[in-house]
Amino acid sequence: MASYKELLAQREQLDKQIKEAIALEKSDGIAKAKLIIEQYHLTASDLFSRKVGARNAGAKVAPKYRNPVTGETWTGRGKAPKWIEGRDRSSFTI
Repeated sequence: MASYKELLAQREQLDKQIKEAIALEKSDGIAKAKLIIEQYHLTASDLFSRKVGARNAGAKVAPKYRNPVTGETWTGRGKAPKWIEGRDRSSFTI
């Protein structure tokens, strides 16, 4: 059975070989991808477009309601602000 130090040396050698293999396969993959992109005249939007129906996380939503006194607005999403709670919202519609 191999000693602890021998096993550590083997692991270091294997880690080095793994890193080299990853780098080689990564460069081969990039070269293949570039070839396909050039061959089919692909653009970034072809490759990285969002799926239909995907949510636009963080996208701004236009306000639907405005407080006539302060000018404060609300999109109609989330908890209603105090100035519109319990009131007819149609009178605050923008």
